[in-house]
Amino acid sequence: MRPRLTPEERRARRQRAMRKSMFVLPSSITMASILCGFSSVVMSINAAGATPERFFLWAAGLLVLAGVFDGLDGRVARATNTATEFGVQLDSLADVVSFGMAPAILAYRYGFFQLGIQDSTLRAAGWAACFVFIACGALRLARFNVQVGAVDARYFVGLPIPAGAACVAAVIIWHPTPPSNSFQAYGFAAELFILGLLMVSTLRFPSFKRRAASPRAAMVTSLSIVLFFALMILLQQRFFIGFFSAYMLFALSLNIAWKLGWRGIDPPLDGEEEPEPASS
Repeated sequence: MRPRLTPEERRARRQRAMRKSMFVLPSSITMASILCGFSSVVMSINAAGATPERFFLWAAGLLVLAGVFDGLDGRVARATNTATEFGVQLDSLADVVSFGMAPAILAYRYGFFQLGIQDSTLRAAGWAACFVFIACGALRLARFNVQVGAVDARYFVGLPIPAGAACVAAVIIWHPTPPSNSFQAYGFAAELFILGLLMVSTLRFPSFKRRAASPRAAMVTSLSIVLFFALMILLQQRFFIGFFSAYMLFALSLNIAWKLGWRGIDPPLDGEEEPEPASS
């Protein structure tokens, strides 16, 4: 016969069970990101017939939703103090699926599959561009994993792979109708090559995952979030391509300004700040 527990022992056991369940929460959010990536692939495959635009919109939207979950899992892990090495590795694997493979398949199905039936050169160029995108994304993730603790947490080294996937999704959300001629398709291929090169570059891209250090910074962050959603409602399908174009231009301009000696915004201080656990 099991000994009867005292109220204090029962309370301690419930607390231990609650603590264990909290460790599952960040991984569950990461799995939701994988589900969105897989569902995006399914939608890309289903984009056939007279109206593929609807499936392409769903596939691109699921990539955006995967990015939301990807941003949440790290925040939840830090807020609940449940960050683990297992969670970090799971997050990297999820990123390869949701922001590497899924957007590459979507990009090929959207930009090159139909026109490539008649143009084998375009089909090969599309295949190469999509492969470069996913290969550079995988290299970007591997570099991020080995640079933990060696780079400034305020900046990413190279374009983050979720942002690269979001750039692909933004084009499709803005213009869900597939390219109608080779010129448009080759332009889309050039975008994929450029995104791949930016991911493996050493250019610095601002990170918005750090907590506000002061009440004023917290207020600015809150106002920025309100503005973000207001613009999303106002611009609708044009919002994402405008937002990520502005982000890319700002980051590239910032890197050029640093090279020219401008210090209005402090450049990164590698090796002096340890980055927070977050996806790349």
